[in-house]
Amino acid sequence: MSPTSPDHDFSRLDAWWRAANYLSVGQIYLMDNPLLGEPLRLDHIKPRLLGHWGTTPGLNFVYAHMNRAIKARDLDAIFIAGPGHGGPGVVANVYLEGSYSEVYPAVSRDAAGMRRLFTQFSFPGGIPSHVAPETPGSIHEGGELGYALLHAFGAVFDNPALVACCVVGDGEAETGALAASWHSNKFLNPARDGAVLPILHLNGYKIAGPTVLARIGDEQLAQLMRGYGWEPHFVSGDEPFAMHAAMAHALDASLEAIGAIQAEAREDGFSTRRRWPMIVLRTPKGWTGPKNVDGAAIEGTFRAHQVPLTGFAEDPAHIGLLEDWMRSYRPEELFDAAGSLRPEIAAQAPEGSRRMSANPHANGGLLLKDLLLPDFRTYAVAVTTPGAVRAEATRVAGQFLRDVMRLNDAHANFRIMGPDETASNRLGAVFEVSDRTSTALIEPGDDHVSPDGRVMEVLSEHLCQGWLEGYLLTGRHGFFSCYEAFIHIIDSMFNQHAKWLKTTRKIPWRRPVASMNYLLTSHVWQQDHNGFSHQDPGFIDHVANKSADVVRVYLPPDANTLLSVVDHCLRSRDYVNVIVAGKAPAHQWLDMAAAERHCRAGLGVWTWASNDEGVAPDVVMACAGDVPTLETLAAVDLLRQELPELKVRVVNVVDVMALQSPLAHPHGVSNATFDSMFTTDAPVIFAWHGYPALIHRLTYQRANHGNFHVHGYREEGTTTTPFDMTVLNRLDRFHLAAAAIDCVPRIRDIAGHVQQRLRDRLLEHHAYIRCHGQDMPEIAGWQWPAR
Repeated sequence: MSPTSPDHDFSRLDAWWRAANYLSVGQIYLMDNPLLGEPLRLDHIKPRLLGHWGTTPGLNFVYAHMNRAIKARDLDAIFIAGPGHGGPGVVANVYLEGSYSEVYPAVSRDAAGMRRLFTQFSFPGGIPSHVAPETPGSIHEGGELGYALLHAFGAVFDNPALVACCVVGDGEAETGALAASWHSNKFLNPARDGAVLPILHLNGYKIAGPTVLARIGDEQLAQLMRGYGWEPHFVSGDEPFAMHAAMAHALDASLEAIGAIQAEAREDGFSTRRRWPMIVLRTPKGWTGPKNVDGAAIEGTFRAHQVPLTGFAEDPAHIGLLEDWMRSYRPEELFDAAGSLRPEIAAQAPEGSRRMSANPHANGGLLLKDLLLPDFRTYAVAVTTPGAVRAEATRVAGQFLRDVMRLNDAHANFRIMGPDETASNRLGAVFEVSDRTSTALIEPGDDHVSPDGRVMEVLSEHLCQGWLEGYLLTGRHGFFSCYEAFIHIIDSMFNQHAKWLKTTRKIPWRRPVASMNYLLTSHVWQQDHNGFSHQDPGFIDHVANKSADVVRVYLPPDANTLLSVVDHCLRSRDYVNVIVAGKAPAHQWLDMAAAERHCRAGLGVWTWASNDEGVAPDVVMACAGDVPTLETLAAVDLLRQELPELKVRVVNVVDVMALQSPLAHPHGVSNATFDSMFTTDAPVIFAWHGYPALIHRLTYQRANHGNFHVHGYREEGTTTTPFDMTVLNRLDRFHLAAAAIDCVPRIRDIAGHVQQRLRDRLLEHHAYIRCHGQDMPEIAGWQWPAR
């Protein structure tokens, strides 16, 4: 460790900061004349001014000081910019470090490259105004606020040498996700994890209004942070060299404290949670920018938030103000005549992979190693006759995940995350090899809780999602289980991650990372006891809207198909995999060999449940999801008892995207294969796990789409019995059988008595559950008959 001495010369660090500020302003405003080699003219300025200046100089200030600390201490560090539109600052620093030109040679470290750097920013065919996948060193997209601290913690779990410097904007700090993120330190074990250094950057304003944490005073803010478990160091002011000295002192003190906490835990074992250091940095919004424009104060006000100077065509005097602003950074001292950064300033950057922009943790695929996976087939449920045995699918999958954790424990590269539901979701076998992690107070009666656990439970889906994103993007693997209805809480976080993955596919230097794997259980058809609030299968629809390059949706009908799907998802890269599977005891349909074939195909005819071999079916009974599969098979059983002459084909779908045209999704089966299963003219009664409209959307390009009759969740729910949930939504066996009869004219006209019996059964059901509080024995105890 080498703390900065009080008489340290910050002139070259300040020059780096000025260079980053100059490049940031240039990106926002200029498309030519990058070195101001001639007086600035209107045609040098972009016709559309986009980007955000207000937070940028503060980010540049922190980045410059982190570079000093990295060089002094040989730190392994990454930089996470929470303020959403600090993009020009981070790109400027990455360019100054040389990493940008290494991955984008056309943006060279000279005047021509600087011109390209300026022009591409927020420009058609260029780069976004926020820190995005295109930015080397980034694992945090920045397009939506609230998740920076979560990504930082996810990055350092099981990464003992890594320091994540995370700048939290004061606007971002108002979000619910960020407010909860401060508690992440209760899950950080200094004996085996890295460290997060939060820098709360207070510049006082959002787009227009003041920010909460900037207006509560240092004393109250310090109390708040200490209550969260942080020890704040305050740095405030606007005089550059005084601020450099204060920031260097705070940063050195913070890094010393981190080192002491880690040394204690690594030498003596973790015993007590210490307060981790953080920095509260107060600077004017738009620091070093224009003080006043047209009589209105700019620096230190909300007016500095986005583009402080505009209207150049209408008021040519503003061109002079922009030139004065850029020349205030003294570019001739920073860059030589060719546009290259002067060597003594360039020397402020760390070297090689110690540059935060070139750190391999920020391009996690470089570090990713395959998981060691047991043979999923050895966990198979023995199925000799379809439906003869029952099992809890997720409990079986939990045994597989237990051994995934066990096999990879030495590599410390796999974690399971979710709300307080791991045991509830029947994944409790994982606690045989790992505890729930916590570095907060642990009571003697706590169940499987320790600082060394790799099962991460917290009642915030936001925290689970953000941690896992950071963990995956830095080269590790994970699994996220959640109640289906409440995964919606992270809808927009999923959006951002899916967009990140899609974008990275077009960036050749970004290496593939492990997929984001969701297991949604306690699903809509198993929430009869919790009622309407817990009944929502709509996340599937949300996911299906995203790029076909990225998303996959699986609905395994039983335990053996679930095992096959989980194994496949854990091996995959750069996808979002959504698996929906029930946790209740349920019929098991396929032996392992059949399950594996079925999952590989994505969908298929279940010949053992069909009676149309060699002839055209009168009706196709299709299903996707465990409960829809059960009800479909029960409906087929009814039809074969009542109308044995009816030719029925059963098609089960496990990979939902296989329904789409192969032109729309790479998993889509060919039209010939689709037609061979669903025919080109027979009615299709499709029992679907979610909202019916999605199946119509996925199949609308298929030849027989006009004959699809989809039964699914109709937003009808209450506290009731499991079977009554299907009745309320017309997904039950009686409604499905009736629909099949109605769609076959030659049967419909002679099956009036059958239809009456089906209606009578529904009336019997209605009366029975209101008398007995449970489903009729013949419903709950139904089994597929041996034929």
